[in-house]
Amino acid sequence: MRCSWCGDTPLYIKYHDEEWGVPVYDDMIHFEFLVLESAQAGLSWLTVLKKRENYRKAYEGFDPKVVAGFDQDKVEELMQNEGIIRNRKKIEASINNARVFMDVQKEFGSFSNYIWSFVGGRQIVSSYEDIRELPAKTHQSEALAKDMKKRGFKFLGPVILYSHMQATGLVNDHIVSCFRHKEVSVSE
Repeated sequence: MRCSWCGDTPLYIKYHDEEWGVPVYDDMIHFEFLVLESAQAGLSWLTVLKKRENYRKAYEGFDPKVVAGFDQDKVEELMQNEGIIRNRKKIEASINNARVFMDVQKEFGSFSNYIWSFVGGRQIVSSYEDIRELPAKTHQSEALAKDMKKRGFKFLGPVILYSHMQATGLVNDHIVSCFRHKEVSVSE
């Protein structure tokens, strides 16, 4: 059995089975998810997943150093790219966030060190029996959002950041009957 949120959509199933809840320590992957999750605001995650490969190309493999250097001409180019979500504020926020992301890397040695500090360096393993029990945000995601906002990040509130924590395995929110619940918390 798997978590019901992925339904029978192959892309969702692959994401659920291979990525969601798996601990991430790679800064490039964290940055990728931050860009994608901020783009998702107000949209479905499936919409963003369908555009993920287009984002990888448009955002130069999600290299924060490259994205931080995007200028107004690049913003205009991205606004014409039908393969991504063409929202000027979200695009400009992603460029801003790349710059702030690098500041965090300098301060903490890596973004991973920074973000994992909000869960005490260890994955939080939930024990929800039903997907409806999952919270939209937690005190950890609220603290993270507050700190990130203070540092200058944009389009990353406590709900989006809780999604980030779930996606990158800071939290294992697979329901207990899901085959990934024990696999993620034990083996990865």
